[in-house]
Amino acid sequence: MELFLIDAIGPFFQSHDKQRINWSKIPFHQLRIEQPERRKLFDQIAHDMETFARRVSTVGYNSISLDDVAHLAPDTWYEPEINKIIHIFREEYRTLFTILQAYGLEIYITMDVLSFTPQIKRIIAGNRKKGLRLIRRQIESVFSHFPEIKGIIFRIGECDGKDVKGDFKSELFLRSSRQVNRLLRELLPIFESYKRTLILRNWTIGAYPVGDFIWHRRTTARILEGIDSPNFILSMKYGESDFFRYLPLNKHFFKLKVKKIVELQARREYEGCGEYPSFIGWDYQNYARQLDSAANIVGISVWCQTGGWLPFRRRTYLEASGIWNELNSYVTLKIFRERVSVEQAVHAYCSLIDCTDPKAFLELLRLDDEVIKELLYIKEVAEQKLFFRRVRIPPLLSVYWNTIFINESTRCVLLSLVKSPEESVKTGYEALKKIDTMKQIAMDLNLPVDDIQFMADTFEILALARSYYFLPDNDKEQQKIKKAKRSYKKRYPKEYRPRYRIRSSYKPLVFNIRFIPVLIRLSFRRKRGYRIVDYLFTLHLLGTLYRLLVYIKPDIIPKFARKQAMGIGAIFR
Repeated sequence: MELFLIDAIGPFFQSHDKQRINWSKIPFHQLRIEQPERRKLFDQIAHDMETFARRVSTVGYNSISLDDVAHLAPDTWYEPEINKIIHIFREEYRTLFTILQAYGLEIYITMDVLSFTPQIKRIIAGNRKKGLRLIRRQIESVFSHFPEIKGIIFRIGECDGKDVKGDFKSELFLRSSRQVNRLLRELLPIFESYKRTLILRNWTIGAYPVGDFIWHRRTTARILEGIDSPNFILSMKYGESDFFRYLPLNKHFFKLKVKKIVELQARREYEGCGEYPSFIGWDYQNYARQLDSAANIVGISVWCQTGGWLPFRRRTYLEASGIWNELNSYVTLKIFRERVSVEQAVHAYCSLIDCTDPKAFLELLRLDDEVIKELLYIKEVAEQKLFFRRVRIPPLLSVYWNTIFINESTRCVLLSLVKSPEESVKTGYEALKKIDTMKQIAMDLNLPVDDIQFMADTFEILALARSYYFLPDNDKEQQKIKKAKRSYKKRYPKEYRPRYRIRSSYKPLVFNIRFIPVLIRLSFRRKRGYRIVDYLFTLHLLGTLYRLLVYIKPDIIPKFARKQAMGIGAIFR
């Protein structure tokens, strides 16, 4: 492996004033570029970037990623005021690039296909030939103006969320494997002539026929047909879904001949984002050892800050509270770059933070790993391989980002998937007890005990929720949850510390719950390949029915599901 890439967006979030933050991309629309605010803001960003660059280069990362091409490439198609803004970002990025180069870090810039302004949208008007012409010009502009840029990272299967405002807003422009293949064929000669690297992310969220790129063999084969360039790398998340546990390695790593990098996440967006420890070392060690038999794995891409729509705001490598994310970032790099064991990596990390008892620290992390897998996740659910339309169902169903779902619909779905409900409840409470031991170890080692107390209070809600999901007489559990919820909100007020949202409702469903297993069997499948019912109903008719339903009764889908990120409607496209 030669490429050890880490995202560097943290410095841009220093003054973010929103309660809930979109961590998927730099918040360009919130950056003050008017004088004198501009100078104060970007001086602080440059200061933080220097801190970040020094720390990540010291531990062994050799490359960083930053957003994004659209904000660095002026064009005649843009509105005059947009070009003025782009020239400002070009000036400020020049300073940042100088800092990064001083620490020996190679620079990769992200690019959504495609980012629009109102005028660009009118000019292109859905014409893909025009879209490709714009992309070619943007790439050549960036490469000509910034020779220090090593390559571009393309995202084609996800775009800006519904909450994104500002001068640019990306949309899903490529909808088929043929269109993506044409993009690669058109652009790779440019990258080869400039001796730069094109990194294509295969992350997709199920929208349009290309939405199964992350796992479908035929879709992948069509996209990569005829692509044989030393300047091309395919970037793949380790599993067939997002950054969850219980996912086997994507088989594409072993079957595809092109150069590949593995995407890994240190700031675990579905596991607290570093508000409490969520150690991933042993899972990543397992992946690394399996990948020893895979060909053309040329590096890793570690997300230490990027991902999720969340109130949690700890910045990795920029403040002391980022310790748990820094631990994951450090151990991940050691495992993949130096091929050391988890135990060796943790011992090395202890020397950096002056922890005198690595054995005790390892015990804390072992317990943490068990608690996450046994209580945040419901093991019997997480181990099942389930697909809906073009996506693999996440192993974590009752918690999403910082929202815990306690309601009858969640209960019915989980009951239909779990054969040993009482055992699941027992496992959850046994895991909860382990946090007490973690807390004692943290006190002994002078680690952040408050973080583990937050974990204990949050996971107590999860244990109570599991009793509600799986015990037949749950009236008492409802009362316990209500009491615990009041206590939790009082202990962690929004202005003091970001917390989990507990969305609880005990209203019975409007339809007979006996139909839930039937609906699951109809909609979900346990194999990757599509069934006849998928071609007839799930892939086509269901999408039409969803759009019709939302048109007739928009509020039938909860607001957070409609408005957050790209919205649930994206998977029905």
